[in-house]
Amino acid sequence: MAVTERTLVLIKPDGIQRGLVGEITQRFERKGLKLIGMKMMSLDEAVLREHYAHIADKPFFPGVSKFMQSSPVVALCLEGLDVVDTVRRITGITKAREAEAGSIRGDFAMSVSCNVIHASDSVENAEKEVKRFFNPDDIYDYDKSEYLHVYGDDER
Repeated sequence: MAVTERTLVLIKPDGIQRGLVGEITQRFERKGLKLIGMKMMSLDEAVLREHYAHIADKPFFPGVSKFMQSSPVVALCLEGLDVVDTVRRITGITKAREAEAGSIRGDFAMSVSCNVIHASDSVENAEKEVKRFFNPDDIYDYDKSEYLHVYGDDER
């Protein structure tokens, strides 16, 4: 197979509370992305400060932290060709009420903060985020026979 990427998806507390875990996961699987890691977890302040370092000094960060600790999240690690950009398109833009219909946020969210899902925004950040949320033994390497029907011969 050609060079693949990995990315992180977090199904946020609002997605958990609204029962959207299956629907969200299904969208990525139906696209043909390979699910290589999945776990439910509670996030602590240290992980949130690291994960949201770019906003940790903003006045709204305490609200983000409180929200992200209000219930567990589900972390997914997905793999595929151009997976970071592909997942971002499926996810939709951060301001959910402006997200395109058909995207996860466009279909299920109205808020900037309660927008159901986090997805890595670059290959570099995806590498860091996957390591932040998954230990090596949480990630599975396996042959996905479906790839014969997802990617062309020159992409496998």
